[in-house]
Amino acid sequence: MSSGAAVPTSPSTPPSDGTVVMTAADISRALTRIAHEIVERNKGVRDLVLLGIPTRGVPLADRLAERLAAIDGETSASADAHGIVGELDVTMYRDDLHRHPTRPIGATRLPASGIDGKVVVLVDDVLYSGRTIRAALDAISDLGRPRAVQLAALVDRGHRELPIRPDFVGKNLPTSTSERVGVRLHEVDGAGTQDAVVIRSAPQPDVSGEAGA
Repeated sequence: MSSGAAVPTSPSTPPSDGTVVMTAADISRALTRIAHEIVERNKGVRDLVLLGIPTRGVPLADRLAERLAAIDGETSASADAHGIVGELDVTMYRDDLHRHPTRPIGATRLPASGIDGKVVVLVDDVLYSGRTIRAALDAISDLGRPRAVQLAALVDRGHRELPIRPDFVGKNLPTSTSERVGVRLHEVDGAGTQDAVVIRSAPQPDVSGEAGA
């Protein structure tokens, strides 16, 4: 679940629709760097849990888990990397349900070890106002009591409305509120999609009073 307005994506939507600010190679390097920072900060990956926030936070968490396993020999030798990955749906904890009452409810899936006493790393694609992360923190409090909660975001576009900041960032991307940031990942958008982060201007509202003007 993006923390900013996302560009509608599909396998047929070319990355040229907007300005590409991160290519597939950039995303890969950013995730590798984040994985190293997670290992360094936590002195390994013992008792670590990655919780991806749908939609695109989930495959990003999977990719981070693979990199953590490659970096930390203990994990790669003793456990399936994806065994530390879960999925955290925050729909019912959002503060904008009155605006979007038909928002579909997703599934929350925790690793078999749970989150009690663990270091939970929330993973999201775009950090914007911070309200999605606030909802995620509320959801976690109903699921258990982790030792610590950290936040990894592929893109931080600014414009925070709450005192929330990421611990690990792939790219700080200065934006205006009139711009939209979209993350395209082949796991979500189709095998033919090139991974990319794209920025473009949001459509302007129709103020002419004539439909289709």
